[in-house]
Amino acid sequence: MSNIDLHIHSTASDGKLNPADIVRKSAERGLTIIALADHDSVDGIAPALTAAKAFPQLKVIPGVEISTDVPKGEVHVLGYFVDYTDHKLKAILERMRHSRRERACGMVTKLGKLGIHIEWQRVQEIAGSGSIGRPHIAQAMLEKGHVTSVKEAFTKYISRDGPAYVEREKMTPQEAVELLLRANGLPVLAHPLTINDPETMVIKLKAADLVGIEAYYNGYTAGEISKLVSLANRYGLITTGGSDYHGLDNSTETMIGGVDVPIESAEQLTALAEQRALKLASP
Repeated sequence: MSNIDLHIHSTASDGKLNPADIVRKSAERGLTIIALADHDSVDGIAPALTAAKAFPQLKVIPGVEISTDVPKGEVHVLGYFVDYTDHKLKAILERMRHSRRERACGMVTKLGKLGIHIEWQRVQEIAGSGSIGRPHIAQAMLEKGHVTSVKEAFTKYISRDGPAYVEREKMTPQEAVELLLRANGLPVLAHPLTINDPETMVIKLKAADLVGIEAYYNGYTAGEISKLVSLANRYGLITTGGSDYHGLDNSTETMIGGVDVPIESAEQLTALAEQRALKLASP
């Protein structure tokens, strides 16, 4: 098990555990550095940082994962050491969450037309105060017995090519990188192997000041990791990694700390964040 996990979700978006529980669980598992990176939300960061005061051995990096669109797919961009109090960032993320809510409502309607009836109120209850996402719909489908797993809900119905999929407000990967930079964040390309041509995307985003790629990720083989590390080295990028933990299905998903992330990943991110903070502070 790794002591580092730079990709964890909480109830501030579509995770099962609240930020304080994420911190406690991480500390209990012996982690020393984590990043809370909720989908299109920074609302969990303040409570996570407050909870972390009880665990001085654990450092919490403020993060976010922004969902963006490309033709026939999605690209996710992680932001680390982001200024989670930045008003413009929060306003744009709020707009994106509203779009997610509208999309989720549309999906429930489409599922109903397919004979798969779930209650919108139940989806809201599952999401709680967090940003409503497709995993909440999948959970509601699972509860009603329409599917046997969260994965099946995505595969058969609510993936991008699924019959109940609905588009949401679009943002390009370059726009996400620029948004994160304006909020003093360090943009990193998330799980690059979900992208058809990772190197072309890296080249485009490097030009926009991308600082890293997520090379150590849930399910990646040693060979895949090696290729991503080589890609990062070619373009002078930091390699990061994490479990992408949501806590929705502990029988199938990787647990917090379940991906072997080198300490150098966190150290390099931290050093770059400190360097940029000094630049901003200098007259």
